[in-house]
Amino acid sequence: MEDYISNRFARIISTIFVPPSFTIIIFAIFAFTLEAESFKKIITFLIPFIFGFVLPIALFLYLRRRGKLIDQDASIKEERTFPFLVAIVFYLMGLLLMIKFNLNIISIAFWFCYISITVITIFINKYWKISAHSMGVSGPFAVLIFVFGWIGLILLPVVFLVGWSRVKLKCHSIAQVLTGIIVAFVSVYIQMYYITKYYIN
Repeated sequence: MEDYISNRFARIISTIFVPPSFTIIIFAIFAFTLEAESFKKIITFLIPFIFGFVLPIALFLYLRRRGKLIDQDASIKEERTFPFLVAIVFYLMGLLLMIKFNLNIISIAFWFCYISITVITIFINKYWKISAHSMGVSGPFAVLIFVFGWIGLILLPVVFLVGWSRVKLKCHSIAQVLTGIIVAFVSVYIQMYYITKYYIN
């Protein structure tokens, strides 16, 4: 019974905290803290909502219905490449719109990270099933630390909780989860640093 409860809890955590969930959370924060104009606040949230939440989830549901993904965890790594590639197209469209509307460089830089991290994930996924869930929470964790400092640590328990859920559900090994956390955190933080530094200078 205890194992059943922990598995159910892990499934709930894994379902709620899919990578697109953090997209709308982070950009909602950016909308209200980085932009002064009401129009830009709306756009800062709306673009990620459409291109980083609605469209990726719609794509996932479509592929599941067509039998292109074996289960909700996309357990077979070879099945992940196509949705990752389509996601990059979504992200590129969103990036162009962010640039067009001249949003805050923090938002643009972090959105660019979605593209670069997905490219990294595709490459690694050819050889090893790195945890996309862990990357999906660790990237936002990195950007919160970068932008807001130590207050970003509020997301740290969620990082470990998501990682635990993926291991508990036997979707990934501990190594795959930890690698996802480290790769996403380091790459996002470094990219944020250099993109914003170049823009400011």
